[in-house]
Amino acid sequence: MKPLSNPFASLLCALVAGAGVTVPGATLPADWKFQQPFTLSTNGLVKFSLPVETLDAARTGLDDLRVYDAAGNEVPYAAERPAPQAKVTRNAKSFEVSLKERATIITVETGLAQPIDSVTPTTPAQSYIKAVAVERSTDGRTWQTLSQGQPIFRQLDGASRQRLSFPPCVCAFLRLTVDDSRSLPVAFIGVSVHAAEAEPVPAEPLPVTITERREGPGETRLTLNLGAAHLQLASVHVETPELLFTRQVTLAVPRIVEDTIQEQSLAGGTVYRVAIDGSDVSSNLTVPVERQVDSRELFLVVRNGDSPPLPITAVRAERRPVYLAFFARQAGNYVLLTGNNRCAAPRYDLAALGPALNIAKMLAPDFLPRVENPSYRAPEVLAGVKEGGMPLDTAPWRFRKAINVAHTGAQQLELDLDVLSHASPGWQDLRLLRNGQQVPYILERTSVLRALTPSVTATNDPKHPKLSRWVIKLSHGNLPLTRLTCAARTTLFQRDMALYEDVADERGEKYRRLLGQVSWEQTPTRPRRKFNLPIMTPPRTDTLVLETDNADNPPVDLAEFQLFVPVTRVLFKAKAEDRIYVYYGNRGADAPRYDLSLVAGELLAAEKSAASLDTEEQLKKSHDERVPGKGGLLFWVVLGGVVVVLLIVIARLLPKSSAAAS
Repeated sequence: MKPLSNPFASLLCALVAGAGVTVPGATLPADWKFQQPFTLSTNGLVKFSLPVETLDAARTGLDDLRVYDAAGNEVPYAAERPAPQAKVTRNAKSFEVSLKERATIITVETGLAQPIDSVTPTTPAQSYIKAVAVERSTDGRTWQTLSQGQPIFRQLDGASRQRLSFPPCVCAFLRLTVDDSRSLPVAFIGVSVHAAEAEPVPAEPLPVTITERREGPGETRLTLNLGAAHLQLASVHVETPELLFTRQVTLAVPRIVEDTIQEQSLAGGTVYRVAIDGSDVSSNLTVPVERQVDSRELFLVVRNGDSPPLPITAVRAERRPVYLAFFARQAGNYVLLTGNNRCAAPRYDLAALGPALNIAKMLAPDFLPRVENPSYRAPEVLAGVKEGGMPLDTAPWRFRKAINVAHTGAQQLELDLDVLSHASPGWQDLRLLRNGQQVPYILERTSVLRALTPSVTATNDPKHPKLSRWVIKLSHGNLPLTRLTCAARTTLFQRDMALYEDVADERGEKYRRLLGQVSWEQTPTRPRRKFNLPIMTPPRTDTLVLETDNADNPPVDLAEFQLFVPVTRVLFKAKAEDRIYVYYGNRGADAPRYDLSLVAGELLAAEKSAASLDTEEQLKKSHDERVPGKGGLLFWVVLGGVVVVLLIVIARLLPKSSAAAS
């Protein structure tokens, strides 16, 4: 081996000499689930990128990662995660704006001595698209072109692109020429300059699979499988055949909030293909992320607004590598161990050397596929979660359903319309019971929307011919609906739409309860296939009314009605032979508090089986359950009884007749 020519070399050799922990008989520890053999072609201080299989099986911080050599010795290592440094962004030292014929000239004194790779002009304009040429100068007199025809734009739907990029260079002065030949000039009130990165950060391609695509009102939602968890995601790139478009894009992942699982926005941006002069097309289909993604699943939401859904044929991604560096006593076979949720993180002296690891030889080892450790003793899934729970008096609960569990382990159950309709609005009355004892669970609230197709009848009132009404009938009442969509066959109209329901108060008197309202507009030059009405107040009944005033115009023709309800899931642990019921329908119940929330992350990461629900059983009839339209029946019966009693009392108090007195 070639001697190490570095002041840290002798220290490295001293640290690794005798640092290994010998495993008797070269048997690998039984508490680690996975092993991944690899072969090194040389000895000495080496460094290589960890495969995604290893990162997927390891814990988030690599706390359970271990390296063993062929003799069964634990090898100390250091992990390195290259990441982009925060870029310096400053307001320009000075800038001057001048209007020329068909152009706006912005002259910028950058005030930065280091290389610059982008600049952002600021404008309060809300809707514009411009082509910009960028030039640099060292003295403010002689100019060199850096880029031409780059677009900057902002649209009313929120899509925007204002940053202008160019090859890194030292720029004392910049000149931005904004093309105004096709639209009126806009005002620019500031300029920000962005320093270039000191050195590029490595990235590796990451295959991505689209596992689900859902078209919702005004948006396209893709569920992406990254193939592994615990990845430092650099960027996501979409592929589409669409020629000209702009779309806002959001990336989200599941996260744990208190006792529920929700979706957390990870990154966002604008993807586009625009042609300013009708010929040259400028595009950006990449969304920067630079975040750790601890889930295999990633949600990509494309905001289509009033435009047709954006056809996405594929999604690609890039990840930042994680490097492993260690001192290999000899070339040959080694193994990576992962998959131990209970071990403590290792503490190796090698990890403290930092800059010394730069002398390591970069290798590309031959990795074999990750396999299960033959010595592995599988622990129980969520071993800390015991089967026995607190008993529950189910007398106040009105409904229950049996849960079908196919496989032992972590379970995922989607609540159906029966449960959504009859449970409390905040789900505080949900209980899972096994043999009369509660089964702890975690509630997962998602942004996935299920579409419901109602029965719709147009019922215009002859007494009010200017009004158009559509009666919308659902299979269930009291659903947590979030929006209504429909299509219009009428090509020209502008209407204020109101969605309401008729409900009864305690005395049986009906009143109109407003659920949502919006203004819809359609013209022949800009038709909209789907209209969207957000439901701000969830309904209590199964009958809704959509109404509009046509004034002196012909009625609007609407069709293809759909209502949307968000998907809610319950995560819990069970055995295949368990007989478990979900109880619901107790408006007086308080929300349960389970210690399971302390291991919610483990439950979320576990492989889950899909449980299902049986038919609904009604356990009791609520005292306040009323026949629709006769909500005050009990009130009137009681009132009538009180009146009869009062009449009898009054009759007895009246003086006797004169005939009887004589």
